[in-house]
Amino acid sequence: MRSRRKLRSRIIISFALFGLGLTALFAAATIHVRARLEDQLINSTLVREVKNFADFKRENPQPDAFWGISAYDLSIYSARKFANVPFEWQQYGSGVYDIVDLDKQRSYKLAVYKDAELWAFLRQDVSPQKLGERQLAIALVVVVLLFAVLSLLMGLWLSARVMSPVTDLATRLRELRRRGDYKPLAPHFADDEVGQVAEALDDYAARLTQLVERDREFNADVSHELRTPLAVIATTTELLMGQDLPDKAHERLKRIERAVRQSTELTDALLLLSRSERQGPADGEDTDVARVAEQVIDISRPHLGSKPVQVRLEVEQPLHAAAPSSVVAVALTNLIGNAFKYTPEGEVVVVVGHGRVAVEDTGPGIAAEDAERLFERGQRGTTVVKGAGLGLAIVKRLCELYGWKVSLAPRPQGGAVATLDFRARD
Repeated sequence: MRSRRKLRSRIIISFALFGLGLTALFAAATIHVRARLEDQLINSTLVREVKNFADFKRENPQPDAFWGISAYDLSIYSARKFANVPFEWQQYGSGVYDIVDLDKQRSYKLAVYKDAELWAFLRQDVSPQKLGERQLAIALVVVVLLFAVLSLLMGLWLSARVMSPVTDLATRLRELRRRGDYKPLAPHFADDEVGQVAEALDDYAARLTQLVERDREFNADVSHELRTPLAVIATTTELLMGQDLPDKAHERLKRIERAVRQSTELTDALLLLSRSERQGPADGEDTDVARVAEQVIDISRPHLGSKPVQVRLEVEQPLHAAAPSSVVAVALTNLIGNAFKYTPEGEVVVVVGHGRVAVEDTGPGIAAEDAERLFERGQRGTTVVKGAGLGLAIVKRLCELYGWKVSLAPRPQGGAVATLDFRARD
């Protein structure tokens, strides 16, 4: 599952980033526009003044003629004195240039006017303007940071207001999940989008409750209706077995008795799965798994028919499960019954011990990639034996209920091995 931020956190971060980005863009635009306009204004003024200065000097060539602007450093050179122009200025043509004096750590603009008779130079110190630009940039950075903090605070406040109904809905849903009893949500919300979601949840919960209730009633009715004929069959079989009947008839009655017991256990297991418990009830029972495995082998022998298959039960050490014997019997019946059905010849070995039961057969086996798929409802193996594909799905559900683990795997020497591990999973 991907890890994502809470919706409120995403709103706060989005709002803060939007405020920060907007103010930063405004600050950058302000600095750029100010610098551009100021530069254009100064350059145009310098070009005009240096040309006026050259014209003045042309009309007033006397050395004592005074140009009435003292804000600039002015220099004029006639054709006879071009060689006296500072070397670094000689390379410039008419125009305005930005120059940095590294020795004096100052910046200035140099306006140049050149014609055949006069070269005029006008220099203005722009260090104060550069300092002002830096001060403005620092001030704008501070303003951007202040606006970012303000955006964050506004995001916190607005997200709390906007997300309040959603947070309330999530809190009520968590409380309902914890308590387990559903109460209508729609009355607690206004007729807006959140209220519509709450109303939809109420409608879905009502329909789901009705469905579950009908399912429970159906299971209870089926339980009653199945138990009654099974009890009649079991009682009648017991009475018949007490009479003096031929051995063949006794053998058939035993098969009926085993089938009745198996049907009763399966009914109990299915009713248990139909309930809503998160953990399977043990009711204080401690089942001897080896004894149940022996009974299941005896009950499942009809699946072998006349096939040349040997069956062995190996009990390596005692094994007990904290669950009703009917549940253990249903799980083992499906695993052992499948081994009997899918093994045309060879042997089936049931090993009990070390917290698990392993059912090994010499049948056609399974592919490793198909092992997990066979536990899904309706999935069957690819052999000729037919079935509904429900047995292993029932075993898996029982294991999930009691915290056990069931698995299928290819057997190295051929065939398959089914393992039912009774040790609780972490």
